[in-house]
Amino acid sequence: MELQQLRYVVAVAETGGFTRAAERCLVVQSALSHQIGKLEKELGARLFERTSRRVALTPAGEAFLPAARQALEAAERARAEVAAATGEIRGRLAVGAISTVTAVDVPELMRAYHATYPQVTMRLIDGMSEALVRGVREGALDLAFLGVPPSFRTDDPVLGTRTLVVDRHVVVVAPDHPLAGEASGAPVSLARLADEVFVDFPAGIAARAQTDEAFQAAGLRREVAFEAKGLEFFADLVRGGLGIALLPSRLVPRLPRLTVVPVKDGPVREERLVWSRTRNSPAAAAFLESMPG
Repeated sequence: MELQQLRYVVAVAETGGFTRAAERCLVVQSALSHQIGKLEKELGARLFERTSRRVALTPAGEAFLPAARQALEAAERARAEVAAATGEIRGRLAVGAISTVTAVDVPELMRAYHATYPQVTMRLIDGMSEALVRGVREGALDLAFLGVPPSFRTDDPVLGTRTLVVDRHVVVVAPDHPLAGEASGAPVSLARLADEVFVDFPAGIAARAQTDEAFQAAGLRREVAFEAKGLEFFADLVRGGLGIALLPSRLVPRLPRLTVVPVKDGPVREERLVWSRTRNSPAAAAFLESMPG
């Protein structure tokens, strides 16, 4: 069994076809098919069902794929460790980040890192905090930048964690909203806001939980009539007067033409950096060392 054969199997599984897999691996299709057939013969089982319309993993293929990925990752780590021992950082670095990070400039961090370690292949994944944590735990990501309520659990043996900033929410409203007149006054209470219609992120994610937990702790209910994932669309709904929203104060400067009203006893967001303790490659370790603070 050869590493190249494992690469071919993973490529076919991920692209869904032998032709696309061969293009990805920069080989002719006949060579790729021959090597996979040779591997199947060695294993004594077919890894793919081939029809004129599609290629799909067999049950044996489904069982083999995770092990193949782990073997390739182990080989990549071994090469990276040898390079690091000679003073060269290389390999792969997969970073996850929510789109609303404010504690650090993620693109600038990655630009500076690439300038220092050009032999590292970098990848950035934008996603929700829950999915990013799962990616770090499962090894798909080396580290991730999150935005979560204080109750969000990242304290387990698999994860290293660091709080980058703690931020309180403010109310954002359209400039002609009745609450806009209180922008320079005393903070409004959650009870004062409970009868308003809200724009918020979808239920079940950390960005929404921050506000949900604050209202629940105050014994209050509210109506979320409009849900949005994209921040710009979110802000457009507020600007259009469809509802008000609670957002981290450090995030609001990104959203022009909204009026900010202070709020007391409002939600709190922690921005955290998490990384894998068990898969801390030289490339990931170098990134963590490059972090400010």
